[in-house]
Amino acid sequence: MKKIIIADHHPVTRKGISTLLNRTNEFVIVGKVSRGSELLKHMEKERPDILILELDMPEINGFHALRSLREEFPKTRIVIFSSHPEEIYALRSIKSGAVGYIPKTASKDLFIHAITRIAKGGIFLNDKLTEVLNNNRGNNENSVVGRYKKLSAREIEVLNLLSSGKRNKEIAALLEINEKTVSTYKTRLLKKLKVDNLAELINQARMFQFN
Repeated sequence: MKKIIIADHHPVTRKGISTLLNRTNEFVIVGKVSRGSELLKHMEKERPDILILELDMPEINGFHALRSLREEFPKTRIVIFSSHPEEIYALRSIKSGAVGYIPKTASKDLFIHAITRIAKGGIFLNDKLTEVLNNNRGNNENSVVGRYKKLSAREIEVLNLLSSGKRNKEIAALLEINEKTVSTYKTRLLKKLKVDNLAELINQARMFQFN
């Protein structure tokens, strides 16, 4: 049986997931946590096969936390279970190390299908997102999604900080880089997202800001 930890700040969500998975007789729940500090303790103790994670939990620093978990627990397969918009949030999740994204609007059958697929080594994205990724608009580098997919994880971090109103000096301190490097990232972002000035860049950034 695959060991699973459920990390979500809503008690009803934790209970619901646990009930669904226990019915399958294929999974064992080894932890249910509501905040980041609890999650790390359970991860270190249990080393689960799968982590079902809501990134909006207290003491969880969004996609930075996801990348850190992926690096610290490389054998654990991480799936994001979230209510955020799929078209962008799921892309960022996969880019940051998750193996799947399940929307909280998913049916019980879809949820079980997704977790089963992930347990067998697969990656799960629902049909709606797969269609976006596979159609011409999503693959076209001139589309917003297409351009966004070309950004690196660090460029996304800079983009998010810009959209929240941070200045170069603040971004440099937060990311532990120098201000000249921040300026270099801004120049790259202007080019990759095909905008002419900072105001337009920030407008596009807010399309992807979910932290």
